[in-house]
Amino acid sequence: MADSTPSDSVSVDMDAFSPSPKEHIVRTYHGPVSVAVYGDPDKPALITYPDLALNYVSCFQGFLFCPEAYYLLLHNFCIYHISPPGHELGAASIDPDYPILSVDDLADQIVEVLNFFGLGAVMCMGVTAGAYVLTLFAMKYRQRVLGLILVSPLCKEPSWTEWLYNKVVSNLLYFYGMCGVVKEILLKRYFSKEIRGGAQLPESDIVKACRRSLDERQSLNVWRFLEAINGRPDISEGLRKLHCRSLIFVGDMSPFHSEALHITSKLDRRFSALVEVQACGSMVTEEQPHAMLIPIEYFLMGYGMYRPSKLSVSPRSPLSPSCISPELYSPESMGLKLKPIKTRISVEI
Repeated sequence: MADSTPSDSVSVDMDAFSPSPKEHIVRTYHGPVSVAVYGDPDKPALITYPDLALNYVSCFQGFLFCPEAYYLLLHNFCIYHISPPGHELGAASIDPDYPILSVDDLADQIVEVLNFFGLGAVMCMGVTAGAYVLTLFAMKYRQRVLGLILVSPLCKEPSWTEWLYNKVVSNLLYFYGMCGVVKEILLKRYFSKEIRGGAQLPESDIVKACRRSLDERQSLNVWRFLEAINGRPDISEGLRKLHCRSLIFVGDMSPFHSEALHITSKLDRRFSALVEVQACGSMVTEEQPHAMLIPIEYFLMGYGMYRPSKLSVSPRSPLSPSCISPELYSPESMGLKLKPIKTRISVEI
């Protein structure tokens, strides 16, 4: 990529606008939940939920560290990062006598978190397993959800292949902890082969950072979340009843690509849109976060939200119109009725 000069790049002092989050432990009927809060609590709420074995740092940091995304979201929202039980930074191992939660229990924890903070209807952003939990939450508590931003989401029950694969990982976690085999399986779940590296290509910094974060997880806490996700029911038939707007991202190299297409086919086409990202795995938030910027900006326009005008954007910025399919400029995609589109964004080399 060509070097940018000061005159054609976004100049942002991230340290000046990135205060440490306020960490809260919310006591719920199904156990404590860690919530990290960024921003002005008087603004509308955006809640996030990460994928298996991740937390908000390892799952959403890449996206939120894009200056344009940071300003777009913090200008419009207060962000509440919800961690799956025992996945927060510095978490202790959950008492082995404590019952394993179901996905319904995890969804019910979210409404208790909203009640704790006095929140009404919220915007939701989740990745894979976290996307499933938030979708289930939206189905159970429809009046509490303004919209869904789902990244490589799940909605069907596990196939026999996935169920067996997860059982192998579950047993490895239980008996051997976060061993090398488990980490490799999880990295394949998150990232495309290109950035995982191999004999000819080095492992990318993103993957190295994720590998280090996995070392910090309590393996039995991850095992508990995996057991919940592996026992999930099929929620496909309930998706048609969701009338909140939904924006779905999926990498075309994600192992859950077909699942994202399935969930899109089940959602009401008047209120949903699909964005496929080329040469990307499941965790678009980390692997290609810039691909999410314009679709989310146009998605939020339907709610009367916008990017602050003080942020100047260069012609080579990810928010440059040349980087996005013209289909996103249709009136439907900017208002109540989002087109079910397929947007491919090429990797810039």
